[in-house]
Amino acid sequence: MALRPQRGRLRLVEPVVPAAPAAEAQDDVGEAGPASAPEGRTRREVPPGRARSDDGRRSVTSGPAERGAGLTELPDAQLVVLGARGDVGALEQLYRRHAPFAIHLATRIEGSARDVEDIVHDAFLRAFERLGDLVDPTAFRAWLGSIVVHKVRSRMRRARLLGLLGMGKSSEPVDLDALASPAASPHTRAQIAQIYALIQTLPADERIAWILRSVEGHDLETVAQMTGCSLATVKRRISRTQQFLDGHFVDPTHNEASP
Repeated sequence: MALRPQRGRLRLVEPVVPAAPAAEAQDDVGEAGPASAPEGRTRREVPPGRARSDDGRRSVTSGPAERGAGLTELPDAQLVVLGARGDVGALEQLYRRHAPFAIHLATRIEGSARDVEDIVHDAFLRAFERLGDLVDPTAFRAWLGSIVVHKVRSRMRRARLLGLLGMGKSSEPVDLDALASPAASPHTRAQIAQIYALIQTLPADERIAWILRSVEGHDLETVAQMTGCSLATVKRRISRTQQFLDGHFVDPTHNEASP
C-alpha cells in the first residue's frame, strides 16, 4: 500500500476500529426520536394494565435489568432525549455505544494513545452536560466527534505552547502500534511514522483538518462541522498541509529504486 501523500482522499492508515457493541450494528442515524412518547416511557415499556397475573393483579412490567436490556435497542435519538431528562441508563448506553469511535478519533488525531482515555471521558462529560442543546438528537455521534476534536485541539495547543516555553516536550512520539494495522509491513509503518512526524510540526488546526479529511476520509462538509469553521477555511488548511507534505515527504521506495 503506497502512502506517498497526494491530493484528494488518502487512506494513510489501515482502519483499526475497535469492536463495536452488538447494538451499534443498527443504523441509528435518521431515526425519529420519541417526540410523541410520554415522559419517562420508552417504546419497550408495557403500558400499565396490559399485563396481568392469573389472580387479576397487575404484574410488574419490567425490572432494572429488563429496562437496561431495552435501552440497548433504542436509537440514539431516543437515548439522547432520555439522557437529557436525567436517565442514567440512557447516558451509560450512549457511552458504551460511542466510546470506541471517540477513542479511535482522538488517537488518529493525536498520533498516540497517551491520555486519549482522559480526553474522551472529558468529551463525554461535556456532551452529557449539554445534551439539551443538541438540536438534532439523531446527530449525537457527529456532535460528540466535534467535542472530541475540540478537546484534542486544546491539548495540542497547550502542549505546543509548553514546548515553546521549554516546559514540556515539543511533540509526542508517534505511537505506531495505536495507528497501524498489526498486518502493516515495516515499510508501511515507516511511512506512517514519517507522515505523522511531519504534520506534528504544523499548527493544530491544519493538522486536524488534514487528518479528518485524508486519514479518516470525512467529506469537506463534515470536516467543517467537526472543526467549527467554514468550508473555505477547511479547504485552505488541508491545501496548506498537503503542499507541506508534498514538499517534505520522502518515499523510501523511490530512494531504494534510485541508482
